[in-house]
Amino acid sequence: MSPFDHLHLEIPTSDKPRLVIIGGGFAGIQLVKSLKNSNYQIVLLDRHNYHTFQPLLYQVATAGLEPDSIAGALRQLFEKHKDFYFRMARVTGIDPEKKCIKTLVGELSYDLLVIANGSKTNYFGDQQMYDRTFPMKQVPQALNLRSHLLQNFEQTVLAKDDEEKDRLTNFVIVGGGPTGVEVAGALGELKKHVLPKDYPDINFDIMKLHLVDAGPRLLAGMSEKSSQKAEKYLKEFDIDVRVKTMLKSYDGRDVVLSDGTQIPAKTVIWAAGVTGNIVDGLPKESLKGGRIAVDSFNKVEGVKDIYALGDIAGMYSEAFPKGHPMVAPVAIQQATNLAKNLKRKSQADWKPFQYKDKGSMATVGRNKAVVDLPKFHFGGLFAWMVWMFVHLMSIVGFRNRLVILTNWIWNYMTYDRGTRLIIRTFLRNKNYKPGDTL
Repeated sequence: MSPFDHLHLEIPTSDKPRLVIIGGGFAGIQLVKSLKNSNYQIVLLDRHNYHTFQPLLYQVATAGLEPDSIAGALRQLFEKHKDFYFRMARVTGIDPEKKCIKTLVGELSYDLLVIANGSKTNYFGDQQMYDRTFPMKQVPQALNLRSHLLQNFEQTVLAKDDEEKDRLTNFVIVGGGPTGVEVAGALGELKKHVLPKDYPDINFDIMKLHLVDAGPRLLAGMSEKSSQKAEKYLKEFDIDVRVKTMLKSYDGRDVVLSDGTQIPAKTVIWAAGVTGNIVDGLPKESLKGGRIAVDSFNKVEGVKDIYALGDIAGMYSEAFPKGHPMVAPVAIQQATNLAKNLKRKSQADWKPFQYKDKGSMATVGRNKAVVDLPKFHFGGLFAWMVWMFVHLMSIVGFRNRLVILTNWIWNYMTYDRGTRLIIRTFLRNKNYKPGDTL
């Protein structure tokens, strides 16, 4: 008997057409907001009951913020929406012929389906990296990394062997995009300003941070100027930046790089890219480049009445031969455009999606950030303040904004972080026994 046999996925019938949305990320919640009071019954499905502001996940992982400050309960977000239903369920497949979706708690029919379940960490088929490294896509993953990081330093205090101390205090970040750069910078700040106060009996010269990227430079999606500034900021934290370098192997204890360097390390953070979180059931012609192929109206190719938004949607054109960048502004703009089209009486009046690139940014630490705008680029203190303002205004919920702002002000004034708690012990595998080295 399945543990889900006593559950069922039932939504009240309605005279309105049923619009089912898979995923409560940026695209999903923007679509629900934009269709408020529209002529649709809206059903939102997600495996979690909250929306995560992923750009600040790294601050949860590095003890800068608590998880509830970057997450918003989906039911609470839409409690004033009429004819809206949320169900916490994992979608396992789609049947385009029957126009229904399959979940672990049953099936649900739809009139229109929007797939907005985002992306997942791309390990490029390497199962060992999946098993042994730390990804940065979900709140539980960020909490795992935070616990593991703090446990490493608690064990460093107890360790007698110098080689073991090296493994516990060496950190390797794979991937030089915004996530990798921001994680490296946050760890650099911890090393310089925070951890020495907590662990005065550790000589933090032994803590080594390594940032590795296979490409020719960091922040490949940003300007050359921003890339150079980011690398300069990272090196001010004594971070070993290696470009044109790949992680060749990792057995959980030792990292081997493509240039032959061997680094003893029990912590490898994987920020080397993402791929579409494909749902089973779509025909092959609907899939391309690890994403769901869509036309200029975000309609999935090869099927009827199915749309895709955000990271999962591959809208390929001359301007974007690899599809649009997998970032929040694209997801939000696509959702807004689709909502406007769905409100129009005739599809002949639909407007194709046009991405308005308002710029990109990344932060490396206190007073250190880089910003690319369409016509100019800048870095330093002003860029850092712009980065903070944009992220703060993008957070869902006034309470979350207030909590984050308070944390940031406290961190800035005191060089401290108030969430260095090991709430749940991180276990690398199920065979762990008390007394074993994590």
